Order: sequence, then structure tokens, then C-alpha cells
Amino acid sequence: MIPFFSFHVIRLGPVAIQVWGLFVALGLVAALLVAGREVRYRGLPIDILYDLAIYFLIPSFILARVFYILFYDRSSFQLSFGDIWGWLAVWRGGLSSFGGFFGAVIGFFLFKRRRYIDIWPYLEALAFAFPLGYGIGRLGCFLIHDHPGISSTFWLAVNFPDGPRLDHGLLLSLFGFVLFVVFVWLKNKKISQGRTFFLPLLFVVYGVFRFGLDFLRAWDGLLVDSRYLLLTPAQYGSIVLVATGILLFRMYHLILYRLN
Repeated sequence: MIPFFSFHVIRLGPVAIQVWGLFVALGLVAALLVAGREVRYRGLPIDILYDLAIYFLIPSFILARVFYILFYDRSSFQLSFGDIWGWLAVWRGGLSSFGGFFGAVIGFFLFKRRRYIDIWPYLEALAFAFPLGYGIGRLGCFLIHDHPGISSTFWLAVNFPDGPRLDHGLLLSLFGFVLFVVFVWLKNKKISQGRTFFLPLLFVVYGVFRFGLDFLRAWDGLLVDSRYLLLTPAQYGSIVLVATGILLFRMYHLILYRLN
């Protein structure tokens, strides 16, 4: 069992660095580096990837913050002009990953309106790199223990002050790293070569895993996630994600069938 610890801030003289934000930033950098390598391997212009990343990141962070307030911390904020900065203050922490996903969708359509190019190879590169960045980013959640799970004596449980519990951040981080290893193996086996593959696979695998894992989130204690009809907001988002992934797979195979 993992002993409990809390690691929120790194102090460098007068500068205080938030551990969670640091790991999110490290995850973003790592994912972009890997995606950039994939784009170069495909012989595509790297500047388009960086443009796309900017279009994704800005609405992703904004909607991640808004979704968190709407579905996880609504009682702490009022819908008023005076509190608008509280709704948009991503630097305070409190972000919803699925809000970020929906923000990326908005960024996708904004980018498509500006650049008339084949965007799918870039989406494939980002999807391939995403699990690595996600695993690193979720380490930040684990280090601050902001997503406790149900009581458990499992060997990966953390001995929280109120007793041993699963740690959602740790499990999601491990999932990200394992999924990235699987993606690398699939790529080396040439299973995904020349296909729209990693994006729908990411949607389906992540959605199924997250839907199941959220049943293991804490139902009691100091930090309990909001639930609506017994499901967390992330579980509803997971359903949408899985359905989207299946639809992308079907669309791809339909296109192949018509071409043949």
C-alpha cells in the first residue's frame, strides 16, 4: 500500500510553482514533442501541428474550467458578471477533462474554417501522443490527491487520513502510460499504417476505461464527485466519446469499401 503524502507546491525562493499545473504543462510538452516526431515521420509540415495545438488548447482550457464549475463545483460560483473571471480562471485549478475534450472539438471546427487542409494525419499524430501526455498530467492529480476513490486494500491503494482508498489520479496516470506503450507496439507492428486508427481507438478505449473507473470514485469522505442519476459527468462524457469513436471507425471502413 502507498503511504499518504501531499505535494502541492514547489517553492523556488519567492516563486511558488503549483505541482498539478507543472505536470499538466510537462504532459502537454511531451505530447507535442511525440506528435511532432510523428508528423515529421509522415513528411508533413510541422507548423500546422503547432497551429492546430493552439486552436485546441485555448478553448480546451476555457471549457475545462467552465465544465468543472457547472458540473462539479456549481455551489461555489454565481452566474454573474462580477464573477466571470472566477469562471475563466484556469490558473486556480479545477478543470474537467471532458470539458477539455469538448473544447478541442470547438477548436477543430474553428481550425477547419481557417485552413482548408487534410487535418486527419495531424489528429492521428496527436491521438498517438495523447496517452503519454495524459499519463504525465495525471501524475499531478496523484501528487495532490484530489481524486480519492472508494475504500480499498488493493496494493495500489493510498493510505489516506480517513483510511486506505484507491487514488483516481494514479490509476488514470498508469492507464495513460500503459496505453501509450500499446500504441507504440501497434505502430511498430504496422497495424495502423496509413489509416484513421489511433483517434477512434483512443476514444473507445479511454471512454470504456473511464466509464468503468468512475464507479470506483469516492462515494463518501471529504472529496466526493458530483453524480447525476448515479453517474458522474465524466461517465456521460465517456458514453459520447465511445459512440464517437465507433462512428469514426464505421465512417473510415465505409470510405474504404466505396474506394474498393
